[in-house]
Amino acid sequence: MLSVGFVLKTGRLWRPAQVAIRTMASAGGATPPFTTLAVSRPTEFVAHVELHRPEKRNAMNKAFWREMVECFNEIADDPVCRVVVFSGSGKLFTAGLDLMDMAGDMLHPEGDDTARVSWNVRKLITKYQETFSVIEKCPKPVVAAVHGGCIGGGVDLITACDIRLCTQDAFFQVKEVDIGLAADVGTLQRLPKVIGSSSLVNELALTARKMYADEAKSCGLVSRVFVDKDAMMAGALEMAGEIAARSPVAVQGTKLNLVYARDHSVAEGLGYMATWNMSMLQTADVMKSAQASMEKKSPKDVVFSKL
Repeated sequence: MLSVGFVLKTGRLWRPAQVAIRTMASAGGATPPFTTLAVSRPTEFVAHVELHRPEKRNAMNKAFWREMVECFNEIADDPVCRVVVFSGSGKLFTAGLDLMDMAGDMLHPEGDDTARVSWNVRKLITKYQETFSVIEKCPKPVVAAVHGGCIGGGVDLITACDIRLCTQDAFFQVKEVDIGLAADVGTLQRLPKVIGSSSLVNELALTARKMYADEAKSCGLVSRVFVDKDAMMAGALEMAGEIAARSPVAVQGTKLNLVYARDHSVAEGLGYMATWNMSMLQTADVMKSAQASMEKKSPKDVVFSKL
């Protein structure tokens, strides 16, 4: 069985001559040992993670919640990977929770009394929350590329990503109230900070209405809209390549400090930044980048050490 680390570090499952932007990792199915994710390296320093259950509309089953954590923990520790593109296979990004597969855990939790049942439910919820928090904790920037529907858990997922792109036919739906629960794995916590309008977030979460691409762009949920999936994946790869060309010390430090600043005051963020850079400024990457800039060279011409 091949691990995601094997795929990312050796690239043996990636054959450059055969890669098509249109299919990317999906051509070969899920990447063992995963059953819900396909992992590849489409270009140098860039990992592509694809939610791969097209026959189930990429619905999130029990295996998905575990495999996402394993996958992104390995990516976080991979010194070669500098940026991640996350997409979905098939006709849409994801239909959200796989209710049939997850019903047992949700409806019949273990426990001898109310306290024990509640304790076990809480453990289950926090485990599922980590599935998306692991994206946010990963120091490598993650670019979400959404086509078709992004429903329920899909919104939880993309709000944990750093950059969001979508196709013109994409729509976003906070679906949880329609199945009798409040979204509990990140949407209600992250979406208000992504969009900035509490009224709009409340409307989406309380009515479960669909938000289409143009509105998603105007409110800031996504930063770019593409005509179709081919164009979006090409754009995502181009953007990932631009990020990967920069110093990994600078890029990963930027991501971690942006996440910290979001949840802290300006003064706390500045203090954390000063502490961070008192060591991170002592890198050869600063001199290499400055020299390239003065010589009007592209960052892609600079060779940075692994991180």
